Amino acid sequence: MNVFVSGGAKNGKSSFAQRYAFDMAKGKKLYYLATMVATDDEDELRIQRHVADRDGMGFITVEKPLNMCELFEEPYSLDRDGVFLLDSVTAQLANAMFGIGDFDEHAAEKVSNDLSKFAELSGNVVFVSDYIYSESRIFDDFTESYRRGLALIDRALAHKCELVCEVICGNVIARKGSL
Repeated sequence: MNVFVSGGAKNGKSSFAQRYAFDMAKGKKLYYLATMVATDDEDELRIQRHVADRDGMGFITVEKPLNMCELFEEPYSLDRDGVFLLDSVTAQLANAMFGIGDFDEHAAEKVSNDLSKFAELSGNVVFVSDYIYSESRIFDDFTESYRRGLALIDRALAHKCELVCEVICGNVIARKGSL
């Protein structure tokens, strides 16, 4: 089953997603796909917290900031029947759009296609994404392009997933499917 988890920053998305992926695994390999590329001390602390949170759960951590479908090919050759926790879609889009040289205006479409295909190839993915759409202010062109791009990806993944959840202050609400 593919699962999409969204919500505001620091609302418990990752903790919920870790538990859900762990429960899904039941004897299958359990992979944590780390997409964040740390750029400062705050990022490093967030990564350390996530590592500590999943300690003892049996996750095999794979650091892969982009191109998830490559994980089923050499040199990775991960087990397609395993359970994958991808944390996060938000970081992956930032990597694709801003992380490698110049701004890539087509990054959202590329990430959306890659993650949609990854969901189809595995069928056991828990995607984590940030809800960044409630601001009423006007942003610069790059930020607005990023917000539109993430919305495109989130919609595509929600379509591919049997369960879509929103985490608000630690409370999980099923928006599609049931918990």
